[in-house]
Amino acid sequence: MNAGAPHRLPDGFVERGITVTRLEAFVDAAFAFAVTMLVISLDAIPTSIGGMLAALKGVPAFAASFAQIMMFWFAHATWSRRFGLDDGPSARLSLVLVFLVLVYVYPLKILFSALFTWISGGWFPPIAKLNSLDDLKGMFIMYGLAFGSLSLCMAGLNRQALRGEVMPPLDEHEHAHTRGEIVRWLFTGLVACGSIALALLMPPSAPGWLLGLPGMFYAVLSFTHLVVEWRVPGTRRKKAAA
Repeated sequence: MNAGAPHRLPDGFVERGITVTRLEAFVDAAFAFAVTMLVISLDAIPTSIGGMLAALKGVPAFAASFAQIMMFWFAHATWSRRFGLDDGPSARLSLVLVFLVLVYVYPLKILFSALFTWISGGWFPPIAKLNSLDDLKGMFIMYGLAFGSLSLCMAGLNRQALRGEVMPPLDEHEHAHTRGEIVRWLFTGLVACGSIALALLMPPSAPGWLLGLPGMFYAVLSFTHLVVEWRVPGTRRKKAAA
């Protein structure tokens, strides 16, 4: 490697965000606070073994919620390392991302606690009781709005990387892969919109197996890499070559 050659990340991007900016530090702290909010939702510290075991039943919902929050944190951290942008549009999008994450915490945990309650036949306790079909619809709609909005923020941040003054300029691989990231996050937002639509269209007489369809619709995300490859052909091959 030449002495003056820029350092490249394992994904082939030049590492432009070498220095942690105040904005990036704030985003990291906000995500850490969001994770803390997941933990402190207990009413009181357990004072018995039975209470402790009951509290531990909430671990699966916490783990799933933690993984989703970390997915967006990792996406923003990766974006920061790749582009190192600290301009006005990037700052505004990052702050909106932080706001949405903090709003996202409780719908996220309610959804996953309801999921594990359903899977376990009630052994895992729910955080919030869903007393009607409208409650169930509201949960899916709140989750979809937050998930979709976060995805659109990440799409906007990658779009700003294409439009902003990135130094050094993006090469062919970086440009194609960034376009692929935009497609990825737009598709994720579209799936969230589909889930919201299914929740809104759910009839009052829907059978029990149909009630979870808005949540199961997120399984469509497993086709994300195919959509990215379709819209930005050769992205995976270019990544491997880089």
